Amino acid sequence: MSYLIEPHGGTLCKLLVNKDTKKIIQKESLSLKSLTLNDRQICDIEMLLNGGFSPLRGFLGQSDYDSVLDNNRLSDGTVWPIPITLDVSEEFGKELNTGDIIVLRDHEGVALGVLNISDKWTPDLSKEAEMVYMTTDTIHPAVDYLINRSGKIYLGGEIKGLELPRHYDYQLLRHTPEELRMQYEKMGWRKVVAFQTRNPMHRAHKELVIRASHEIGGNLLIHPVVGMTKPGDVDHYTRVRCYKKIMKKIPEDTAMLSLLPLSMRMAGPREALWHAIIRKNYGCTHLIVGRDHAGPGNDSQGKPFYGPYDAQELVEKYADEIGVQMVPFKLMVYVQEKSEYMPIDEVPNNLTQLNISGTELRRRLDKGMEIPEWFTYPDVVEELRHAQPPKGKRGFTIFFTGLSGSGKSTIANALLVKLLEHGRRRVTLLDGDIVRINLSSELGFSREHRDLNIQRIGFVASEITKNGGIAICAPIAPYDNVRKYNRELISKGGNYIEVHVSTPIEMCEKRDVKGLYAKARQGIIKGFTGIDDPYEIPDNPELRIDTSNISQEEAVQQVLIYLENEGYLI
Repeated sequence: MSYLIEPHGGTLCKLLVNKDTKKIIQKESLSLKSLTLNDRQICDIEMLLNGGFSPLRGFLGQSDYDSVLDNNRLSDGTVWPIPITLDVSEEFGKELNTGDIIVLRDHEGVALGVLNISDKWTPDLSKEAEMVYMTTDTIHPAVDYLINRSGKIYLGGEIKGLELPRHYDYQLLRHTPEELRMQYEKMGWRKVVAFQTRNPMHRAHKELVIRASHEIGGNLLIHPVVGMTKPGDVDHYTRVRCYKKIMKKIPEDTAMLSLLPLSMRMAGPREALWHAIIRKNYGCTHLIVGRDHAGPGNDSQGKPFYGPYDAQELVEKYADEIGVQMVPFKLMVYVQEKSEYMPIDEVPNNLTQLNISGTELRRRLDKGMEIPEWFTYPDVVEELRHAQPPKGKRGFTIFFTGLSGSGKSTIANALLVKLLEHGRRRVTLLDGDIVRINLSSELGFSREHRDLNIQRIGFVASEITKNGGIAICAPIAPYDNVRKYNRELISKGGNYIEVHVSTPIEMCEKRDVKGLYAKARQGIIKGFTGIDDPYEIPDNPELRIDTSNISQEEAVQQVLIYLENEGYLI
């Protein structure tokens, strides 16, 4: 008899078929249509196949989807707050009908499973954003994905799993729900509190999780997300190295470290409830829920998307029904006179409280400043400094965008010379015309082709950046969605600096020695940016430069001053 908490819905839904069935399906799949899954979808299918999303047996059908949006429940009444859907392009969706079977493949073409399509529909994405994320503001990363990147057709149906996605990193730390449950059984663990994290852990976190395990009279699961997290987060390789060092500071045999292949949505309250259900499937009885749990920060007006305790309140509301209890995250501060951490609400008024915020930590890393040992351990600092060296030693991309004739190419070329003159960094220029000749000669000027061209620039720039170089890009890049895509991509490996060369179109036309604007106004050139094709003005560039009344030298100087002030040039 097991003393562990039951999986959500009563059964751990492992969707992998046996070896004989796998061989039959693999043979049949050769004649079926295939879909190559994106990164988020690969995370989702892994969680479906391993039972982490129990009681789901595949991607949601329309009735379950509608019920999740409206009620935080599946259509049978089971609590479930996040829609797990398979989005596909309209082009691919047109080829499919209910009753069809498609093969779901990873990036390398490996068949992970087959989907028996029971539902196919066009969702109201604005409603989904409003109901799940409580906003349609595309500053929210999941809303941006939903509105600007996701396919417009949803497919639902049961999955027959063939194999789990392959991971070559930290294999000994990757456990399925069944494997973790077997570990708990072996060690005699009954009460387990999970710590959800997507950030490195420091001394305060260590004190918090130890106190939480003592509070419930049980054991601790450090369960960091290593799937998709918030853009700009520390990469999971660095984080896991930090977690492994923290584990050495926790009493032996009281805690486990295991990695969760989840794609976070940053959905705040709903996400917290989802995390609790997922941890229930992994055998946990409690979940630590922090202030603004899974919140993505501030909206475009500078206000938090969610209230600080909204997540805690929602998990508490459903705690008895799902069987997972919430342990509130208590802000721990270092008390100087006692040389120890204490919950902030327990510190006497006459004692000195010390704390370093995430923002302050990043500032210190950026500037190479001291990080005190009372805040974190030296070996953790070493890992963080390796992953995030001072800005002066870090790769970065300067991405100029603006109308044709705005002056961006001129500034970019002059900046290239100045940085080469500086002589301490490798610099590469990816000008729009250069890229068109060498990388994108086969592309036209449709929106699809323009986006693809900018994505190619972004990919090359990201490779330069993550290897410590400087990339200068100077395409027109008229569309906001692909600029955001590049920012996210490049920021994974370094810093991204967007410079909007905001020269008005009237001035651009006056400078037009090639007569392109005139031809566009006459209808000779079609789809010309600023004339019969839009230029979407960047909302929050790092710099905005109007070259109407300043010289080339002055414009370049503005960029150099910014780089110096931010610590990129040393």
